[in-house]
Amino acid sequence: MKRIRNIAALLLSSVIAILSVSSCSSKESVPKDAKDLTVTFFDVGKADAIVLQSETATVVIDTGEKGDGKKISNLLKESDTTVIDYLIITHFDKDHVGGAAKLINNFDVKNILTPDYEGTVDEYDKYCKVAAEKNIQPTRLTEDVKFTLDDVDFTVYAPKKTFYGDDDENDFSLVTKVTHHNNVLLFTGDAMEQRLAEIMDIGKCTLLKVPYHGRKLDNLSDFLSKVQPKCAVVCTSSSEFSGKVQDLLKNKKITTYATCFNGDITAVSNGGSITFTTEKGEAL
Repeated sequence: MKRIRNIAALLLSSVIAILSVSSCSSKESVPKDAKDLTVTFFDVGKADAIVLQSETATVVIDTGEKGDGKKISNLLKESDTTVIDYLIITHFDKDHVGGAAKLINNFDVKNILTPDYEGTVDEYDKYCKVAAEKNIQPTRLTEDVKFTLDDVDFTVYAPKKTFYGDDDENDFSLVTKVTHHNNVLLFTGDAMEQRLAEIMDIGKCTLLKVPYHGRKLDNLSDFLSKVQPKCAVVCTSSSEFSGKVQDLLKNKKITTYATCFNGDITAVSNGGSITFTTEKGEAL
């Protein structure tokens, strides 16, 4: 009887997995030499924690809050990852830098990219302390940088100003453009109106990580019209994800997933299309 129940549970989980898979395709054919690029968006509330894994390389964009480093670590250990080639901390709010210290302690972090300013939260201080203990000198970007890992090209865009206002660090967010053959993935941190204006001409993308947890921004509609994503992911809590932004994404016919509705989200690019698998639910 126990075996029958286990088989039934396995079949049910298989059905759930099938129901939670969808894809975002382009008209371009899949390059013959393309290897998969897997992107995991963690369900960590109103926070960003994203892991990109190509054939041999790993990039982490933001680390959630203090306790979220464990969730990222578990995924990396499950895939036998010991090296993080690049840790990109978009800015120093606690919901982006919080898990950084744990990752630096647990993995061989080759490069750290950050914006060029001083953070003010305890999580930032802990990150700085651990990086110094590991003799890692983070690179504070004052200009854009490019690098290639396997068959994936990365461009990290530095903020263009040294001051955006007294009370908000969000517009310091590093923006990362990832080109995987015919697919372009765009990660925008917590960019708000001033920062979106700076990257308005960044070019079209296949997948967009929606800025600032899906909060309403005055020029978000203009930005979406410029970058024209086919699909989008929102790292957010249900209270942060604006209903007006949800309607905007639906009206623009952008296939959208949100961690608050879908749990952990995995997007796999084969170079010509992107396939999504979620823990629960379907796209908006």
